[in-house]
Amino acid sequence: MQDKITKTRLEKYKNLTRKAFEIARKKIDGKKKEQAEEILNMVSCYLSDAEYFEKKKDYVNSFACLNYAHGWLDTGSRLGIFKVKDNKLFVIK
Repeated sequence: MQDKITKTRLEKYKNLTRKAFEIARKKIDGKKKEQAEEILNMVSCYLSDAEYFEKKKDYVNSFACLNYAHGWLDTGSRLGIFKVKDNKLFVIK
């Protein structure tokens, strides 16, 4: 059981979230573009915050920001805003 947020663990989740972000940006349901843009903006802000905290070596808050970012992506995929099929990166129907 891992009970610490190491630089390696942080990198793993940062890479997963960035990969999901790039996929979601390319898989927007055309009818839900406005909602997608709002979600992607929030994800971008949380990714930026994660970088900020990581630079300060505050891995706990950086990890929290990554989780919020990915949560937004999961919400978009679950609501059909992003037409994604990868159940390892997203919560899908």
